[in-house]
Amino acid sequence: MDWWFVFAVFLFFASAALLVAEVFVPSGGLLSVCSLACLAGGVVIFFNHSTAAGWIGIVVAILMIPTVLILAYKIFPKTTFGKAVTLTPPTRDLGDAIPDTDRLKELLGKTGVVLSDLRPVGMCDFDGRRVECVAETGYIEKDSKVMVIRVEGTQLTVRMVEEKT
Repeated sequence: MDWWFVFAVFLFFASAALLVAEVFVPSGGLLSVCSLACLAGGVVIFFNHSTAAGWIGIVVAILMIPTVLILAYKIFPKTTFGKAVTLTPPTRDLGDAIPDTDRLKELLGKTGVVLSDLRPVGMCDFDGRRVECVAETGYIEKDSKVMVIRVEGTQLTVRMVEEKT
């Protein structure tokens, strides 16, 4: 086997390694330039070997670059080293960023008065507390009595209560 051919394959692997390093090392593009130089050198060596080998090298390069980048971004965070150097996002429950979520859940089943027409969103008053609510069905007029039937995060869903006379 021709040693130049082996060297061209080595240059392709070096190009892939430099491309992966460029993703994680801030080099200002220097590693990308070196990667492209290795890739171009490998393609030139393949073309010197034969035209068919050169075109195969170009096809391999076209397929290798996106594959290596995708694998670098997908696999690296799952490795031991990747877990050590990347931050893990905090685990959060639905509505935990809103401090009033627990107090809103206490309103479930309570009745209140509509302060502004619900079309279907508007303001309601529950024991002196103004809260934005969503009507279960279309439109509810101002000063109507409503009851909270559902609380999802910070969204209160209300239903009109028929007043007994």
